[in-house]
Amino acid sequence: MTRLATSWLVYRLTGSAFLLGIVGFAGQIPTFLLAPFAGVWVDRLNRRNVLLVTQILAMLQSFALAVLTLTKHITIHEIILLSVFQGMINAFDMPGRQAFLVEMVEDKQDLGNAIALNSSMVNMARLLGPSLAGIVIAISGEGTCFLIDGISYLAVVASLFAMRLKPSAITRATAPMLVQLREGWDYVAGFAPIRTILTLFALVSLMGWPFTVLMPIFASKILNGGPHTLGFLMGGVGVGALVSALSLAIRKSVLGLGRMIYISTAIFGVALIFFGMSRNFWLSLVCMLFCGFGMMQQMAASNTIIQTIVDEDKRGRVMSFYTVAFVGMAPFGSLLAGAMAHAMGAPRTVMVSGACCMAGAIWFASRLKSIRELIRPIYVHLGILPGPPVNAIVQDSVGR
Repeated sequence: MTRLATSWLVYRLTGSAFLLGIVGFAGQIPTFLLAPFAGVWVDRLNRRNVLLVTQILAMLQSFALAVLTLTKHITIHEIILLSVFQGMINAFDMPGRQAFLVEMVEDKQDLGNAIALNSSMVNMARLLGPSLAGIVIAISGEGTCFLIDGISYLAVVASLFAMRLKPSAITRATAPMLVQLREGWDYVAGFAPIRTILTLFALVSLMGWPFTVLMPIFASKILNGGPHTLGFLMGGVGVGALVSALSLAIRKSVLGLGRMIYISTAIFGVALIFFGMSRNFWLSLVCMLFCGFGMMQQMAASNTIIQTIVDEDKRGRVMSFYTVAFVGMAPFGSLLAGAMAHAMGAPRTVMVSGACCMAGAIWFASRLKSIRELIRPIYVHLGILPGPPVNAIVQDSVGR
């Protein structure tokens, strides 16, 4: 609700595609800059306590946005400042949540299903939120959306306090932060499966995901609608993403997800191209369904594989780089999308974005075979694949 309300508020106040990109950039650039350092802290600290702090701060940010909007004192400058603050919170919150999810799953064989179920809940909110936001904005304005968001954090904080978890067996590192940061970077850069997955993920976040900041333009100018049109389009993204997440939740194994990464990226790219070409609401809505499906399938499949193969003591740092690829690249994408839309129009911008996603899918597919060979020993060790004991594989590779 808040995401859609913010976009609509910015466009209502300014009518500028470029400022839509600026606000998106401001809300995400702190995550790009701070997430690697935040990952080190996530590996050092109790992850539930990290989340308690981030959720309380996010609640205060939402209430501030609500008060300023409801009292009609909100300006574009205050929206940008509060977006920067939320971006700083997300830099710690996102890797903390991703790493904490694994602590809640006792049997790692269930990790893929847990990530998919988590995605299902997120996308149920994505489905209901924008549609509800469109109605709320039409009735009482954007400020009410922000107020509802702030109140909702009370349930999140209460849930975190209510959890009963087993003591963590992770050995918390005490090395200097820069040493740990370099160790995490070397691990990500030196392990081809994680490096390749994150590279594609970063490309899609840079070129594909920022189509959402242009959605007010499509709703109002291209399709001649209003807040309800925007709500339906974003709701379509949510439906597609929910179907995708549920299809992943019923999977019995992580096997085959590598193939789904490039297939889903290609689906996303094709859907963006057709969405840019469409001038019909119903065709655009169908395109949004496929966009949501491809987006979620690629994100959840990438997340599941990385969470399965990563070393436990580096999980927070690796997920911080995942956050950089996911959210950190988006500000540059938002800025680029806003500038391109200003120069060539929103439809052509989205079509170029789709073509870039298609190229990324082809590149990833060409490297999948070598990635599988590197991941196989880990899957054998975890019991996901049958094979000789991992010690035998290590000895064989050393002998070679």
